Amino acid sequence: MMVVTGAAGFVGSCLIQRLNELNFNFIIAVDHFDNPEKKKNLENKKIQEYVDRDHFFEWLDKNNKHVEFIFHIGARTDTTEFDKAIFDKLNVEYSKKIWNACIAYQIPLIYASSAATYGNGEFGYDDNEEIIPKLKPLNPYGDSKNDFDIWALQQEKQPFFWAGLKFFNVYGPNEFHKGRMASVIFHAYNQIKTSGKMKLFRSHNPNYTDGGQMRDFVYVKDLCNVIIFLMHHRKNSGIYNLGSGQARTFLDLVKNTFKNMNVSEDISFIDTPIDIRDKYQYFTEANMNKLKSIGYTEKFHTLEEGIEDYVKNYLIAEKYW
Repeated sequence: MMVVTGAAGFVGSCLIQRLNELNFNFIIAVDHFDNPEKKKNLENKKIQEYVDRDHFFEWLDKNNKHVEFIFHIGARTDTTEFDKAIFDKLNVEYSKKIWNACIAYQIPLIYASSAATYGNGEFGYDDNEEIIPKLKPLNPYGDSKNDFDIWALQQEKQPFFWAGLKFFNVYGPNEFHKGRMASVIFHAYNQIKTSGKMKLFRSHNPNYTDGGQMRDFVYVKDLCNVIIFLMHHRKNSGIYNLGSGQARTFLDLVKNTFKNMNVSEDISFIDTPIDIRDKYQYFTEANMNKLKSIGYTEKFHTLEEGIEDYVKNYLIAEKYW
C-alpha cells in the first residue's frame, strides 16, 4: 500500500493519478475530506481506503506492515495566512510525527518542502543543505517548511530513505479548489474567459519591468515523475529542488495562455496588494543539478508545452487528471 497525505489536494491527487497509471492501485488517501470541491479531484481514481488526517497515526499503528511508502504532500500552503500556530501544528509537528513513524516502522518517506524557504533568494536557489539554516523565508508558510527541513537534517535517526522536495511554482490540473492560492495560469485562464483581458501585478522593484517578474514554473506532471523516480531510486537521501530549472516571466505565461485559448492579447497592470507586497518574490529559479547528479534524466515540459497541455486538455475541457 502507498500512503498519500494531502490526497484530495492539487499535488496529492495528481500523484495518485500517476501512481494509478503505473498500476499502483492500493492507495491510502489521507486528508480532511470535508471540501466537496476537493473531493472531485479523487473521482475515478483507484483508492483502497480514505483516512482522516486526525486518525492517520492510529490507522498506521494497526496497518504499518502493509505500507510500502509514505508520500507526505499534505500541508497548510496559504502564504497569506500569518497565524504561526496553524503552521506549527500542521506543517511542522505533524511532519515530525510522520518522520518518527517512518523510522519506527521502516517506511521510506518523501515529503513536500517549498521554494518559499528561499525568501528573497539572497543565498541563491541551490539545494545545498549547508545553507538551509541561513535561509530567510518571507512568510510563516515558508518558515514552517524551512523549520522542518532544518529539523530533519539535525536528526540522528532517519528513515532508511527520505527526500524533502522544494516545490517551486507548480501549476496544472486539479487546482480548481485553490482559490487565491491557485497558479497564475489558472487565474489567467479564468480572467481571460470572463473578460477577454488579464491583469498582472505591476512591478514595485526597479530591477524588473511590469510583468517581467520571473518564477520557475513547474508542471505538476513533471513533479509527479520526479517523485516516482525517487520512489524507485531509494538512495541519496536529502533535500532536493523540484522546479523546471528555467525562470520565465509572467508575461511569457500570460501570452501563452491567450495563445492557447485563441484569444487576442489584452494585458494591463495593477498594483501588487499591500498585504503581500513586501513578501513578494521577484525571481526564483531552481538549480536542478543535484537531482540530475543522482541519475534523473527525464526532460521537463517547457512553459509553452505545459500551458498548452493544461489549457487545452484540462481547463477548456473542464477535466481533472
